[in-house]
Amino acid sequence: GDSDRLKVLATDFIEHYEKRVSEGASSGKAMFVCANRQIAYKFYKEVTALRPAWAVKKSNDKKKREIEFIKLIMTRNKDDEKELYDMLGTKDDRKANERAFKDEESNFKIAIVVDMWLTGFDVPSLDTIYIDKPIQQHSLIQTISRVNRKYKNKEKGLVVDYIGIKRQLNLALAKYNQLQTSSLEDIKSSLVVVKNHLELLDKFFYKFDSSGYFKGAPLLQLQTLQNAVEFVQKTKEDEKRFVALVKRLKSAYDICVGSEELSEFEREKVHFYIAVRSYLFKLTKPNVPDTATINKKVAKMVDEAIKSSGVEEIFNLKEDSKIDLFDEDYLQRLNKIKLPNTKIKLLQKLLSRAIDSIKKVNKVKGVEFSKKMQQLVESYNERKEQDILKSQVYEDMAEQLTQMIYDIQKEFSSGEELGVDFEEKAFYDILKSLCVKYDFSYPEDKLINLAKDVKVLVDKEARFPDWDKREDIKATLKVELILLLDKHGYPPVERDEVYSEIFEQAENFKKSIKRR
Repeated sequence: GDSDRLKVLATDFIEHYEKRVSEGASSGKAMFVCANRQIAYKFYKEVTALRPAWAVKKSNDKKKREIEFIKLIMTRNKDDEKELYDMLGTKDDRKANERAFKDEESNFKIAIVVDMWLTGFDVPSLDTIYIDKPIQQHSLIQTISRVNRKYKNKEKGLVVDYIGIKRQLNLALAKYNQLQTSSLEDIKSSLVVVKNHLELLDKFFYKFDSSGYFKGAPLLQLQTLQNAVEFVQKTKEDEKRFVALVKRLKSAYDICVGSEELSEFEREKVHFYIAVRSYLFKLTKPNVPDTATINKKVAKMVDEAIKSSGVEEIFNLKEDSKIDLFDEDYLQRLNKIKLPNTKIKLLQKLLSRAIDSIKKVNKVKGVEFSKKMQQLVESYNERKEQDILKSQVYEDMAEQLTQMIYDIQKEFSSGEELGVDFEEKAFYDILKSLCVKYDFSYPEDKLINLAKDVKVLVDKEARFPDWDKREDIKATLKVELILLLDKHGYPPVERDEVYSEIFEQAENFKKSIKRR
């Protein structure tokens, strides 16, 4: 608790914390464990003296409660000085603090604690715990377990030891055997992993010129990043190998990010490889962080060069995007992208969204298109090494993906030829698919009339908001559907299957309408 020591500790903590956050190694949720109440209060004052803004109440969302960035979490003591007593708050205040710290979006990011929250307090987004308190045995296991929950992009937590707990940790692990020692990694071993994986990735990229990323202007940097993403997609095996290498690299780098044993150029290379992986994920996976969240350099690069030809398509194609999936001009812009693998990934992503949209109104056709897309993508992923340089392979794939998007667009209006709306067409397709599955014939005109009557029946029974939760309505729908099938002379297939298919279609469609 020496004042000079606490000043040094506060400076080191702030530097380490801010570096990890700035490099994307931490979400920002951290806990600092102090030895006793007096030391915790003194440490809080040292930190807030260096970062006074952290002690000001703010909110990251107008709907959320204003709260400080850093808080001291302890129970009140009647002997506490007034400032500390007021700061610690009531029991209700402590409960509100708990809710705020568990909320990833809350402004409350750093908790200074002594005993509270060290056991039985689960915050999955918490990724860093700083320990400046002698702790032993089961209490130590419980304390470090605060950061071992997997969450979103977090694969492991970091324990920063200021007091010397390594011997006690080994003893606790040996005694309680609650954690596998292989899952614990210190800075020294993390540095070895980072350097080894940088070497492996350098060899992977030995035919690729990445100098533009490190030395060029923002536009050249971004173009180099795009070309690197294209490079790793030469084959599906290359892509998998690259992603696995960078995943392990980032996991280790998150631990040793503050080490002085990493040169600036090594850090730059880590940023480059992580940015390539993030960019690649942006092409293939929904709801992943933008490349810009990886580090400030990439954020600036994207801001300055985002409008270069074709780049905006990657960053605009988000799940909540207002882009018209079937806009002819948009498809033409995608097809003008000169990076073949990147273009194909974008078309795949667009096609997936189109399939999701058709599934909401027509389950049968959605499943049909999903299978077609899966077969097409599998065929493309199994392309041979000798096909990599053949432009026709990429052109054929892009053309087939684009055509499937057009086919889905046509499907939305395909019922017009039969004289039915798109919901009636969905029921028509269910009934038609069962004819094919059980190999029986049924007149087309009767099938159309039956589909219309099914829609009338479903609309009648599904008029209540909670219809799909009420067993009485579901039972009535099933009985009336069986009577309707009998009335129309629909062949005696397994009636439960007809009901299940129609119920699921109706449920999906009504939910889709409600969301709109």
